[in-house]
Amino acid sequence: MAKKKKTKKRLHHRLAVKFPRASALPKIAYYRLKLWFDTSWLHKIVAVFFLLIILWSGTMYGVAQWYMWDRRDMPLKYGVTFIPRYARHFGLEPKDTMQAIIDELGVRQFRLVSYWNEFEKIPGTYDFTELDWQFKMAEQSGSKVSLAIGLRQPRWPECHMPDWAEKMPMSQWSVELKEYMGVVIDRYKSSPALESYQLENEFFLKVFGICPDHSRSRLVDEYNFVKQRDSSHPIIVSRSNNALGWPVNEPIADTTAVSVYKRVWDKSLTKRYFEYPFPAWFYAFLGGAGKLTNGTDLIVHELQAESWLPAGFEMNRIEDIPEQNKSLNAERLKDRIEYGRATGLKEVYLWGVEWWYWRKIKADDPSLWNVARDEISRAYFVNGESPYND
Repeated sequence: MAKKKKTKKRLHHRLAVKFPRASALPKIAYYRLKLWFDTSWLHKIVAVFFLLIILWSGTMYGVAQWYMWDRRDMPLKYGVTFIPRYARHFGLEPKDTMQAIIDELGVRQFRLVSYWNEFEKIPGTYDFTELDWQFKMAEQSGSKVSLAIGLRQPRWPECHMPDWAEKMPMSQWSVELKEYMGVVIDRYKSSPALESYQLENEFFLKVFGICPDHSRSRLVDEYNFVKQRDSSHPIIVSRSNNALGWPVNEPIADTTAVSVYKRVWDKSLTKRYFEYPFPAWFYAFLGGAGKLTNGTDLIVHELQAESWLPAGFEMNRIEDIPEQNKSLNAERLKDRIEYGRATGLKEVYLWGVEWWYWRKIKADDPSLWNVARDEISRAYFVNGESPYND
């Protein structure tokens, strides 16, 4: 040990004598780094580890930049997820809300839902009145619809199974589910508004939601069923939130979607708001990796644009607005939409439009609504289009 210290001291002395001027500082740094590297196997392991991180990060960034450059001429489309049940949660009239989204925000891309437990409350008896008027409004405004189908669809409890099906074994309810999906597909596949299907939203996200099954075999079976029923519309399959991998197993969808959440309440460890650290280009990397491995593009089907609150606070209580603003206010919403643009992905669906409208109508606070309107209209005008009715 004493011998090593002496050797190190002599080397430092030689470096000081040999390279006295500032111009020699890079050489001094090199020799000091070499000395550090040579003195321990642990140092070698650490150096190799950081070198691999740098190389991997550089590769990821390169793939991201390639993917963004490859899609540079494609127009950016902003859309929203709209759910009438959620609008009612805020005391809003759903038709008025959707009309305002079209007329005031200028939205022309919608993700709509087809909850099984709402449209087949009695086995074999279907009531699509609510989804019919949504499609009619989309058609009249020239909007396009990405229709969520299957058991798992946006909003809690994620899986929307009717009471009568909950008593059945999976071998039986899965057949009933496909029967229902077939009715939905046959009803809307000829609509000029229908652009795509989203099959089983965030299917593999097992840690969130109340769902009876996550088996890949069922997802593959449903995917093949939808393709056979309607081969003219693409199918979108979502990956898990902020996932690090990319889909390479069956089913290989026509398009892959990702949910992007940035600021959430951490109820387990820190008991405070947590900001996911992923840079925007990370999602372009996921898109590029998917394109290179299986030829599919990536879109953002759910960009967090509403608050994520701690227990005890509600989204539809005016007295809780100060807490809502800690998670997402107008300034953060503007940054969030810009973040979506910076991903380089060309379809971005915003999550929380019903809440913005509640803040405007019920809380007399149009700040969120106005920011969304300005950002969406900016994207349309950059594309050389007008989102508003004449």
